[in-house]
Parts: sequence; structure tokens; C-alpha cells
Amino acid sequence: MKKSALIICLLLASLAAQAQFEQGKWIINTSMTGMDFSYSDSDKGHLGFLAQGGTFLQDNIALLVTLGADWSDPKDTYTLGAGGRYYFDKIGVYLGAGLKMKRWYFNDQGHASDYGLGLEAGYAYFLSRTVTIEPAVYYDLSMKNGDNSKIGFKLGFGFYF
Repeated sequence: MKKSALIICLLLASLAAQAQFEQGKWIINTSMTGMDFSYSDSDKGHLGFLAQGGTFLQDNIALLVTLGADWSDPKDTYTLGAGGRYYFDKIGVYLGAGLKMKRWYFNDQGHASDYGLGLEAGYAYFLSRTVTIEPAVYYDLSMKNGDNSKIGFKLGFGFYF
């Protein structure tokens, strides 16, 4: 009996989630980053913030604009980008990709710019009809310097309108 009730609840939750990934809906996502594993040990500790916003161009496909900041010991990084997400089977599992422009400001040593490719995979778990918690893993590939590429984990909240 408990298993049947659980299956019914999961089905109802997935039906509620379907309506949120339809064409014309809007998404806003804020994430905390900084839980990553970088190729270089130059970043000792840092805190990052990422904000994404966009719309669903068609069912399950969202176009997003990205703004981000990451404050670490030797450098501060600011990010601007555009990309998209594809949601599988309207249940919240997604894959995302995008192009990003990064600008680094080094402590008393000037600045540098880079561009790269960002990939992510995550899950949008609905807390209510419009609010999600979204854990994801990501990979940021730097086009200029492989030492600036990062693999990481982020945790965010999504708002679907």
C-alpha cells in the first residue's frame, strides 16, 4: 500500500512539473557555486554566485542569459554568457550548454579576459508549482588556458513563471 501511494505521489508531481517546461514560460535561476575541483591549485577558497534567466522557446527547450561572479583569493572572476537547457521527459532532469565570456581581476596585478564553453547536468526538483531546488554538476572549459577550466557542483533555486 505504501509503495502504491508513493508511486501515485510521484506521478502527480511529474504531471505538475510538465506545465512548467512549456513554450512561453519564463525561468529565473540563482545558484551558489564554488564547490568545484579545478585543474590548478591557485584558487584556495572562493564563493561564487550565478544568475540565469530566460524563456522556453518550445516545450522542454530554454534559452538563457547568464551573469556570474566568483570571488577567490588570488583573483575575482566576472562572467557573462548565453546558452540553453534541454529538459528530458518533463520530469526535471536537464542538460545545459552555453558560451561564456570571463573577465579576471587579479589582486594588484591587472586583469585578463577569456571565453569558454560551459556544460551542466542537473535536476529541477519542484518544491511548489513554481519553485525548484536545482543541484547540478558543471564543467567550464577555458579556450585560452586549460588551467582555468573547472569541474564543479552548484546548488540553486529556480523560479518558473
